[in-house]
Amino acid sequence: MTSDAPLYRNQVLLLSQSFFIKDNRAELLLHAHKYDFDIRFFDEVSRFVAAVEAERGNSLFVIDLDALHNMQSDMQDSRKTLMLGELLQRLPDGRDYVYLQSARQGSRFLLQQRLVDSHCLAYAEKPIPNEVLVERLFNLFVQSKRGDLVRVVCPGQAPGLDSAALAARRIELVPHAEAQTLHLRVKELQPDLVLLTDIEFVRNEAVVRILKKNMDADPVREILLLPGRLDPVLAGRALAGGADAILLPGEPALLLAQLAGRADKIRVNKDLIGKDRATGLLNKVGLQKKAQELVREAARDGCPLAFGVLDIDRFKTINDTWGHHFGDIVIKRLSLALAPHLGERDLLSRFGGEEFVVVFWDCGLEEGWRRLDGMRQAFGAIVFAAAPGVVRRFSFSGGIAAYSECRSGNELFLQADAMLYEAKLAGRNRICPAPLA
Repeated sequence: MTSDAPLYRNQVLLLSQSFFIKDNRAELLLHAHKYDFDIRFFDEVSRFVAAVEAERGNSLFVIDLDALHNMQSDMQDSRKTLMLGELLQRLPDGRDYVYLQSARQGSRFLLQQRLVDSHCLAYAEKPIPNEVLVERLFNLFVQSKRGDLVRVVCPGQAPGLDSAALAARRIELVPHAEAQTLHLRVKELQPDLVLLTDIEFVRNEAVVRILKKNMDADPVREILLLPGRLDPVLAGRALAGGADAILLPGEPALLLAQLAGRADKIRVNKDLIGKDRATGLLNKVGLQKKAQELVREAARDGCPLAFGVLDIDRFKTINDTWGHHFGDIVIKRLSLALAPHLGERDLLSRFGGEEFVVVFWDCGLEEGWRRLDGMRQAFGAIVFAAAPGVVRRFSFSGGIAAYSECRSGNELFLQADAMLYEAKLAGRNRICPAPLA
């Protein structure tokens, strides 16, 4: 029985020169398949455009600008060489494109301007090694995920802020009654932004200094002042006290745009601090912060958590046999295999090297074991092209612990890590402790 499910999770549509495709097709596909995406090659604009229009999945659309000099348009005059303007006009709307260009093209400012104004997701300069191109495309797939929720605490009433419009931009607005207890609310919720109106700031100017001087404060957190009208003296006092920025008062759309811009910058900074560059997952720093928040919420809501630690089996042998580059690919493919098994409130982290941590929200020990074991089976089913004509499957071992049997994030990690050690001693490729029969 055959399956209609695609062999690879994602795909790239590449418009390029026929000789470029001929010379690079096999190697590009080999690298791409290691990263769990496929490449479809096109050397005719009309076929590429039709494929882009028909695509409904999570795909990247890549255009080699050098190809334009050797492609002919589908117009009546078959001798007419396709120009950049024609191509940009024919590309379907509602899509973003990755452009490959030569160093000569990259030096032309007006060309760069035209590209970035024409639905440009990213551009790269050639020559670029096949493995580097594929890795950068993989990173674009990782970055295409929805941004993390940004939480904003605001004492008092913030005029002109639409909670529904903010929520559509992945921004949660949390009102708070008074400025004098704001520091306690911030300590509890650990928000990304604190928004003060000028009225609240005047009532208690010390609140900004109190929030800024807390040694445990999130270094990414910003304090913003939202004045009813522009007052240079008041703005100066707020900035001197530690406020990060002054928002321009105005229409709701202007306030939304300003907050959305700040939220996007916070996401970038949080990614730099708390995310693993290779996989896009939480790193150790990011996990510790998120796990503390989840344990705190579990205690408040009386909700169980399952905390899993997993480690790729015999990873050193993988590196020694096929090289560290292939080992990195195994790690990235594992991250892709784990992600579909997560719920909205679950956490996934590359804790270091080949070790990962997963936290299941509202999940007891036995259910956590089943979910982590499902991840183990999914990873074990992946076929890796280790070398031309050489395919391998790999495995991981895991340990699981539960809150509230363990009362803190540190206790959860130590218990799950001890169970991981038991799984390794028991023969690997298993999750401990196994549920009672």
